[in-house]
Amino acid sequence: DLPFRLLCKEQGAGLLCMEMVSAKAILYKNKNTEELLTIDPRENPVSLQLFGSDPDIMSEIAKQIEERPFDILDINMGCPAGKIVRSGEGSALMKDLPRAAACIEAVVRAVRVPVTVKFRAGWDMEHINAVEFARMAECSGAAALCIHGRTREQMYSGRADTTLMRAVVEAVDIPVMVNGDIDSGEAGRSLLQKTGARFALIGRGALGNPWIFEACRAAMTHEAFTPPTLAERLRTASEQISLA
Repeated sequence: DLPFRLLCKEQGAGLLCMEMVSAKAILYKNKNTEELLTIDPRENPVSLQLFGSDPDIMSEIAKQIEERPFDILDINMGCPAGKIVRSGEGSALMKDLPRAAACIEAVVRAVRVPVTVKFRAGWDMEHINAVEFARMAECSGAAALCIHGRTREQMYSGRADTTLMRAVVEAVDIPVMVNGDIDSGEAGRSLLQKTGARFALIGRGALGNPWIFEACRAAMTHEAFTPPTLAERLRTASEQISLA
């Protein structure tokens, strides 16, 4: 949420990604959606993340929100949550590349800001199609990609597949962000080295630990990282409560 994003920025996050927002929810003016779309001037650069599976709705909503102060429009085609997948959205689109392509193309045509796409390794271990999906997204106009190295079936279990993520990086000419298992500065440095990716995206590893961004920066430059003291943790927790 917004308060936690500000703490992550304070600790060195380079690009923030907002909460995933349903294109249909914006279309139907869901009362809770406006709060999810709120951006603080201190956040930029920030990515606004949409999900949906109807190209026309995705295009229309992208046009409606383009004037908001975000820098990148990200399409989430990797969310594994049951209620998202049952609607044919999120990682369900990895089983329907033509529809996924139509959504990406529609959004790219609708807005001037860069459009990025997040996706997974595949639906399950029998249907690993991340490389094919990445090439499709690039051909559809995506400016950059983010690959989470797990299948939808894995959810968040097991380990992210670094070999597959490297294959995605090498398969396209656009920048690729890699995501999965970054729980320390050294893990972030290692993932970038193993995959050859330009950027690393941190999700669960930041929960309760916004200092992970500073730790990753230190690891990349081989500098020492000093973990926060108890007093610093308490100050940050108090700040988050106040912001919330």
